[in-house]
Amino acid sequence: MGLRAAKLLDKAVLVAAGVALAGKANGVPSTQFWNAVVAAQPYLPVVLLVIAGIFGALTPFEWWHQRTLADRKTTMRRRILTSFGRMLEVGSRVEPPLRTGDLALHFWKVQRTWRHPVSGVLRRLSTYRMSSSPQTRTFAPPRGVGAVGLCWSHNREVKVDASRLDELKSENEFTAYRQAHGSESVMNLDWTTFQQVRHRKALFAVPIRNAQSRFIGCISLDAGHGFDVLERSSVVEEMNALSTTMSRDDFDLV
Repeated sequence: MGLRAAKLLDKAVLVAAGVALAGKANGVPSTQFWNAVVAAQPYLPVVLLVIAGIFGALTPFEWWHQRTLADRKTTMRRRILTSFGRMLEVGSRVEPPLRTGDLALHFWKVQRTWRHPVSGVLRRLSTYRMSSSPQTRTFAPPRGVGAVGLCWSHNREVKVDASRLDELKSENEFTAYRQAHGSESVMNLDWTTFQQVRHRKALFAVPIRNAQSRFIGCISLDAGHGFDVLERSSVVEEMNALSTTMSRDDFDLV
């Protein structure tokens, strides 16, 4: 049960108790009905008052959710770190060797913003890497932009070998390549954004879907090089396994 569901349950119980007390006070559906109910269950009004007080002041479902959340977060972090450790082991096979902290695992969630109030953007919730270098760039793409945006647009796994774009040294070359091969060939990026993220050459993204198979976010893995090694490995399967777990908790555990 997520935090939203816990809050809704607290409110539902509180509203139900409040409606029952208001109905008794105002004789709805009838005074005879409530007289009969109280005659059969004389403590019912007191019970309703206690329920209203408890759920109004203590919100027990929300409290229980918060109490268990810390333990569940710890379990999830261990799961993520275990999977990330396997990915790092695969990354150690890349030649030339990846720099320390090069391989990075990211978790993204669709969120609405004032600039994108309907469709929203992908906001990075957390990043796992072995060092603070290279620095994680600010990037919140809309649907269809970047490897994660393409994952969102197609609602499927996306693998991009961006090393083929190394030859694009100027904006004119970039524009010509985009016109010749289509905008998805450069992940629907403009030249300015491309310049900011072009240091990441091996890109992988898998969707996170809710119970209705609707895209709600994604997991991505990127590195400065080594696409062939990573693409032939089990890293995407590891990411899909994490995605399945994430879809059950609506990102509460990241």
